[in-house]
Amino acid sequence: MAFTINLNKNSIMKKLLVLIALTLFTITILNAQDTKDTSYWKKGGVGSLMFTQLSLTNWAAGGQNSVSLNTFVNLFANYKKNKTTWDNSFDVAYGVIKNTGTKIRKSDDRIEFNSKYGQYAFKHWYYAGLVNFKTQMAPGYNYPNDSMRISGLMAPAYASVAIGMDFKPSPKFTLFLSPVTGKMTFVLDDSLSALGAFGVEAGKTFRGEFGGYLKSVFKTDIGKNISFQTKLDLFSNYLHNPQNVDVNWEVLVAMKFSKYITANINTLLIYDDDIMITDKEGKTGPRTQFKEIFGLGLSYKF
Repeated sequence: MAFTINLNKNSIMKKLLVLIALTLFTITILNAQDTKDTSYWKKGGVGSLMFTQLSLTNWAAGGQNSVSLNTFVNLFANYKKNKTTWDNSFDVAYGVIKNTGTKIRKSDDRIEFNSKYGQYAFKHWYYAGLVNFKTQMAPGYNYPNDSMRISGLMAPAYASVAIGMDFKPSPKFTLFLSPVTGKMTFVLDDSLSALGAFGVEAGKTFRGEFGGYLKSVFKTDIGKNISFQTKLDLFSNYLHNPQNVDVNWEVLVAMKFSKYITANINTLLIYDDDIMITDKEGKTGPRTQFKEIFGLGLSYKF
């Protein structure tokens, strides 16, 4: 007697994603009682209102080189007790632009949530699980054509669930490595999903990927009133073109002039060969997206 087993890649991947999500949820529930003690938490955040100069290159979410007004809020809540760590962060950024002869336009738009749970393994290494979610708030257009929408709320949205090892040699640096990662792309907009935007198959609203993931964070003070932070995310899809690595690299330099007056330089580089971008010559293909923001304005830390 012979048995035939048909293995479907999409089915296997979806089951793995569900398993990973349930594992992380279970860890959170089991740890909830212990984390009620506020003495082990470090919480805070920063909010800023910046006058900015913006430069964009092949930016998929839309935007324009300009002078604009930007707002940014970063909140964090980190827990550490004995052999357990749990780091959480929530970022929201939004900016608007007004040029002569044009309506108010969007220049920056981002929502991002990160949660990473770690259990001590040995030396500076932790067994860890990570959840990441990114999207935006408002529609983006292919300016100067403000009738052609190219992005919006949950279009796209990215969610990643990963299990691996976290290296924490100091409070300034962390390196998370995961050979088991599920990456999900959502395009919950009928007109954009019909075009197959952001790597989702035309007519579909969801795309799942299974692969390896690396996330590193480094932050330090490079002067009395100057701080530096960089974040790097790399993802390789095992099931489709694993050699084409998705890149998300962010750098932030903050300079403090007084208690409330600060200047920031922020850059963001993105490469995803599943995102097709049309250049000025009308050619469509994957492009390196780059955004640079210089801001001078008010900032409040709490």
